Amino acid sequence: MSQTDVSQTDVRLDGSAQLRTEREATPGSAGPRRGRLVAPERDYDSYYGRPILKKPTWQGADIAGYLFLGGLAGASSTLAAAAELTGRPRLATVSKAGAVCALGGSLYALIHDLGRPERFINMLRVFKVTSPMSVGTWIITAYGPQAGCAAAAAVTGRFPRLGRAATVGAGLAGPALATYTAALICDTAVPAWHEGYREMPFLFAGSAAAAAGGLGMLAAPPAEAGPARRAALLGAVAECAAATRMERRLGPLAEPLKRSRLLRAGEALSLAGALAGIALGGRSRVAAVAAGAALLAGSACTRFGIFRAGFESADDPKYTVQPQRRRLARARAERELT
Repeated sequence: MSQTDVSQTDVRLDGSAQLRTEREATPGSAGPRRGRLVAPERDYDSYYGRPILKKPTWQGADIAGYLFLGGLAGASSTLAAAAELTGRPRLATVSKAGAVCALGGSLYALIHDLGRPERFINMLRVFKVTSPMSVGTWIITAYGPQAGCAAAAAVTGRFPRLGRAATVGAGLAGPALATYTAALICDTAVPAWHEGYREMPFLFAGSAAAAAGGLGMLAAPPAEAGPARRAALLGAVAECAAATRMERRLGPLAEPLKRSRLLRAGEALSLAGALAGIALGGRSRVAAVAAGAALLAGSACTRFGIFRAGFESADDPKYTVQPQRRRLARARAERELT
């Protein structure tokens, strides 16, 4: 037996030789991978099927509630500013009060998840534009006092000029408050969130607008709630359109989103509430209340559904490995073309 034959065979216990098929190259052969052994291709998604990612330590009730209430607060302030400038004082008042209450609930949920209130204060020591959490902390800090001042002036009737200026300021900051949480969750490694970065801000903006419109229809008289009904319809359509586009673009990665009953319920409640508000909310107080409650419930279901679907995608390793393989395949194809 020659030296070449020995290099390509394994000696067995019975003294016979068996040809090894998994060797890619033999010693002395030409090629860049001389003498290296290559493991056979395997069809697996992670080491022993275990999750690759460590899930965020966020608590569902706290952070999902924080996402919902923050969006409601920001969109309500924007709706309040529009009502103020168009001469709808009662709609403006209920929207301002609702924004402050939602902001308080959002801050409570955030601080409860952080564990200690001083952790929120410590985040104000720096401003890092590349950190959504840092930017969001400063957005809340700029928005909160204005929203509080606007609500206080509306309820007490004192300092109307200051209240009007604060209303406009909070209304301008409202969209940033309603959507920065989308950038916050998309900046994580959770697959369903991270890969949905293009549509998630629009989905959050639409959900927030629908919730604010629902609150306006629920608490304001129908004669003044026209802007709320229109905001609810626009928000519900934007929410459903963004969700549909995101699910189509993500492909297999959107499976946790498509399986979420909360997301499906959120879309159904938002569309039903918006259509009922437009069709019947201006004539019937009962219909307006029912439509407003459906819109608020739909927005909450959407935020909780996105939160749970993200955790589901982090648990299954295939949603981490398969997108990486697709990106590598695309990059390899582009290199071959060039």
